[in-house]
Amino acid sequence: MPHVLIVDADAQSSGALRTLLADESCTCAVVATLRQAATQLALQQPDWILAAHDLPDGSGLDLLEAVDGDEAPALALMADRPTAEQAIDAFRRGALDYLIRPIDARRLRQLLASRKPRSRSDAPRSAAAPQLLGASPVMQTLRDHIDRVAPTEASVLLLGESGTGKELVAQNIHARSPRHRQPFLPVNCGAISPQLIESEIFGHERGSFTGADRQHKGYFERASGGTLFLDEVIEMPIELQVKLLRVLETGAFMRIGSNQELGTDVRIIAATNRDPEAAIAEGRLRLDLYHRLNVFPLRIPALRERGHDIDILARHFLDEFNAAHGTAKQIPPSALVALCNYHWPGNVRELRNFMQRAYILSDQVLDTPTLEAGPARCSAMALTLAIPVGTSLADVDRKLIFATLELCGGVKKRAADLLGISLKTLYNRLEEYGNDDRAAAIAARHQGVPASIVVPGYESGLLN
Repeated sequence: MPHVLIVDADAQSSGALRTLLADESCTCAVVATLRQAATQLALQQPDWILAAHDLPDGSGLDLLEAVDGDEAPALALMADRPTAEQAIDAFRRGALDYLIRPIDARRLRQLLASRKPRSRSDAPRSAAAPQLLGASPVMQTLRDHIDRVAPTEASVLLLGESGTGKELVAQNIHARSPRHRQPFLPVNCGAISPQLIESEIFGHERGSFTGADRQHKGYFERASGGTLFLDEVIEMPIELQVKLLRVLETGAFMRIGSNQELGTDVRIIAATNRDPEAAIAEGRLRLDLYHRLNVFPLRIPALRERGHDIDILARHFLDEFNAAHGTAKQIPPSALVALCNYHWPGNVRELRNFMQRAYILSDQVLDTPTLEAGPARCSAMALTLAIPVGTSLADVDRKLIFATLELCGGVKKRAADLLGISLKTLYNRLEEYGNDDRAAAIAARHQGVPASIVVPGYESGLLN
């Protein structure tokens, strides 16, 4: 039976929380100050500490120092209206969650069931799965859903724009699952040559084809017992999707060049930044495979939907750079306005890259002009592409690709992200047009120009 220490000076709040915990078959001790909490910790070590952020004699975060050790209880903070600064400080110092009062019974139940406290030396989660930072409602919902699906064996399909952190979510699901001690193997289906992807996924025998000078174990074989993350799954060749479906249904496969059937036990987490239903209509994704992967869909929110999480993430990235280089650069609150007013088409990945550039360009303080340089200039340089009615879809496709390349300074990876297609698909389109030299010329003209520009009104799902 879990034992919970509640540290809260608000008698009404702690009383309601105690009732909720009693319904979950937990024993409780309730104190109002840090000093009383220290006494209670000496008497009985709890499994959980639920502490208010603001206490009469300090902050609930101070308890992290009092319980540090191999068998430390898990700590979650509580507040009525947590600020972005409070949330990032809590996660950075080791709190496992941040609950908003009044505490929701379902959220508390998920916390107790899915984040069972273990000794820190016994839990590889922090190294294998970095925290999902953010206090916005959409991120709280995402964490709730992760808590629900992680302990199960259900296949998960992650849907979200490029740069939103789909692999990070997949790592968190794996780390909170019964398979957390087994391998987590990511494979980018859009980055492997169609001629090699079957060998990479299923393996091959020595001599099975030219260049196969040794036996090779594929991802399914190496990930057995753990989790296989199939990123950009829609980019997988359609003929290989048939074999993938068979493995998922039977748990059996054969290496290329072998007649021996091998067994595997993997959990599949797939991801895509495209619309699966549109891909099905185009014949790029099998309907039966989609249903097999889409047992539990999870939508990863875009950064522009996360409000003040931009503050939290920007400060977190700055902390990372300071720690890596032994500096103490700061970002004033006024400078964060420029970041929050930008819509970040590249999402968290773009924000991190931009913060790194701002860190390099700034001295002790990341001032407002430095932070405005990228987003403000990008908004000013935005381009609208005018296309006459009656233009063929092929011409629209070609013009939009080259216009986006122009805006991105010839950086193909950035252009592919904005267009909502894989880098492989972009290269294929350029090869079809026979104008890759034009792309190179665009890149040459824009050397040194930041590529953080979007095409206004463009929806990533339109170009396939």
